[in-house]
Amino acid sequence: MLIFGGSLLMLLAYFLGSIPFGLVLTRLFTSIDIRHTGSGNIGATNVRRLAGNLLGLLTLLGDVLKGFLPVLMALALFRGEPRELAEPLTTCVAVAAFAGHLFPVYLGFKTGGKGVATALGGCLALSPPAALIFLSVFVLMVKTLRRVSIGSLTGAAALVPAVGFFTGSVAYTTGSLVMVGFIFFRHRDNLQRILAGSEPTIDQKPDREPADS
Repeated sequence: MLIFGGSLLMLLAYFLGSIPFGLVLTRLFTSIDIRHTGSGNIGATNVRRLAGNLLGLLTLLGDVLKGFLPVLMALALFRGEPRELAEPLTTCVAVAAFAGHLFPVYLGFKTGGKGVATALGGCLALSPPAALIFLSVFVLMVKTLRRVSIGSLTGAAALVPAVGFFTGSVAYTTGSLVMVGFIFFRHRDNLQRILAGSEPTIDQKPDREPADS
């Protein structure tokens, strides 16, 4: 019964994670199709650049919640179950929501985001202190270097040891490591531009470059 419930929740998490909030909001309130404008990414960074701070913030909130809510449900569902079962199942739910954001079924498994906000939402449910460390590093780096991608990558890198330290869970730490690995892979073009010194700042509106969220 526990495995069955966990499987259903993983499926729900994936479908929830697949909701492209950035695309939905911009189609509702603007004439922009963000898949073909700016960076072409459905995440909050591209939405903010093209449609303004409010829609960017709402996209960010939606992407965080679709990682947070399924994990919160898993923690409630598996409360009282043996840790060696509950923690791996909860981790799988977090990764399922994250996978939905990267490979959304509603968009034909293409044009997904880079997963930073959804991974943060999942980790916020698993370990609020670890999520706070991510946010602290992110804000510090963005304020200092004015580049969202650098803040995202350094914050994500800090997330893995923070989850391990605050939860003491091998499963949670492994899950966060998997998500961070995909985040770095999705930011590979940003990494090349960072090394080349051509990564745009938060104030720039590049014509065509991968977004950061």
